Parts: sequence; structure tokens; C-alpha cells
Amino acid sequence: MSQIRAAITAVHGYLPDYKLTNQELETMVETNDEWITSRTGIKERRIIKEQGVGTSKIGVESVKGILEKSGTKPEEVDLIICATVTPDHVFPATANLIAKETGCVNAFGFDMSAACSGFIYGLTTGAMYIQSGNYKKVIVVGADKMSSIINYKDRATCIIFGDGGGAVMLEPSTEDVGVVDSIHKSDGNGVEYLWMKAGGSKFPATHESVDNDEHYVYQDGKTVFKFAVTNMADYAAKIMEKNNLTAEKVDWLVPHQANKRIVDATSNRMGIGEDKVMMNIERYGNTTAGTIPLLLWDYEKQLKKGDNLVLAAFGGGFTWGAIYLKWAYDSK
Repeated sequence: MSQIRAAITAVHGYLPDYKLTNQELETMVETNDEWITSRTGIKERRIIKEQGVGTSKIGVESVKGILEKSGTKPEEVDLIICATVTPDHVFPATANLIAKETGCVNAFGFDMSAACSGFIYGLTTGAMYIQSGNYKKVIVVGADKMSSIINYKDRATCIIFGDGGGAVMLEPSTEDVGVVDSIHKSDGNGVEYLWMKAGGSKFPATHESVDNDEHYVYQDGKTVFKFAVTNMADYAAKIMEKNNLTAEKVDWLVPHQANKRIVDATSNRMGIGEDKVMMNIERYGNTTAGTIPLLLWDYEKQLKKGDNLVLAAFGGGFTWGAIYLKWAYDSK
């Protein structure tokens, strides 16, 4: 019997209409376009402006797109995994809200919180459900409304993050395509370098926590940069070594869009040129769990069946890892 792999058979994304440019940020905090661009590569990011709209909106629109593109009936979906650090509510799971709004009445769902590594964690998890042989259609969403937890008086974070995300459909395949291998790591010692202190059970919301801005993202930029450069680059290289992939055999690096300098360090460590690196950070910023599905959506028409992709990410916590997959279809 041929080995079952989980193949990506459709991808779709969603971005809010509003563009927060570097020029607008200049009116909000002490910064400028040249400083932001030279350090991050970001020119603009998308922001959800409507009141009462959460991360589920990104997931709903992404899943609707996938169902339409793949010709899938909502009731055929078995599972929805939503990778996010900005759920609509503490509970119920945002995945369940997405299922409700898209008519996926037979799907169970759960959220996955691994910060910027959330989507690749979710993709590996979804692949395992497919490989079990018990599930035929699994949708993995990566989405975040980062504007809901960003302090727009803190130039260390407000210049980086945006809202958006996407989703992929996973289905079983016995061809030489799909998720081949993955490596994932985490280190809780990094917690206080990139986190949101308050809002959980350890530090519930109080007047004091709100007054102290503890419900916003805090980042120690230099420390995070150091760890991200090392671990994201090293593990992208490790997945290549483990699977005997030379730089020539890698068709695309699909890196988390944290910072252009981190992406450059990763591609250099892998020995691949810029022509093989997916990039859209200049237009969307860092959408946390949403960056990798947005890349796949943006570059879908350039992908060919059998292409070797390396997905790599690093996130708060710390979390990091890499996936090796073979693309499953030629875009129409």
C-alpha cells in the first residue's frame, strides 16, 4: 500500500482594506519611513478598522475562498484548525466560529497558539490527522488581528505588525507530493522577551494592568532578533540536511515574515538566492500566524506540482521550526 501524505490542494487568503503606511505611523510615533524600511523591510500593513470584527473574519473569508476554489461542500470538511494568538474570545475556539459561519457543520475544530510559528505547527498537526487515514479534508487557518493587541504609542512593535491571514486545504495523496517532514522546537525561557503579560489566568485584567499597558505585545527586539536569526535559519538548514535537499533542489523558501533581515539570514544559511525566497513583508508587515498562508496565496500561480518548499518560522514563547513539503498541483 502506498504511503498516505497530506497534500495542500487549495489555498486562499484575506486582507483588510485599510492600509497603515509608514507615513501615517510618522504622525503617531517618533519614527520615519527610512528607519522602518531599513530595519524591517516594511512599507505598509493592513488593519481591520470595523468595530466588533475579530480574527474569525479573516478565517471565514479564507475558508469560503478555499471551498469555492476546490469545489468542496462545507459539510464535507472534517476538521478546522485555527492558528492564532488573537482569538475572538478566550473561548469558544475561533475555529468553531469559522466553522459556524462557513457552514462546516460536520467539522470539529480547535485553536492553536504558538505565536508566529502557529501555522506550521498547525500544518504538521493537520497532516497527522490526514495520515491517520480517518480524515479526508482538513483546513488549517493561520490568522491574526494583531492591531487588537498592539500599542500604537510603542514604536518597537507598532511598526511591525498587521492584520490578515489565510488557509490551506489538506487532503490525502499517494503521489510524491504533500508534507514530507517537519521539525518543531520550543523554549519557554524566552517568554518575557516577546509576550503579552496580562489577560490570562496568571495576570487577569485589572484597572492596574490596563493602566500599565500590560495587555499589549511587549518585545525585546535585540534578543528576539538574535534568537530568530539563529533558530529559524538553523532549522531551515536542518530540514534540508535531514532530507538530503541541496540548495539547487529547493524551489522555494517560504519564511515567516518577521523582518527582512531575518529572512535574508535564513536564505543565506540555506545557500539559496533571493529569486527563490517568497516575500511580501513590505505590503503586509508581520501578521504572526498569517504570514505563511499569505505567502502561499500570493505566490500560488508561480508554484508547480512537485516543487520543493521549505517553510520556516520563529515566534514568541519561543517557538520555531521548519517543514519540507512538495507542492501538489499546477495553478490554473
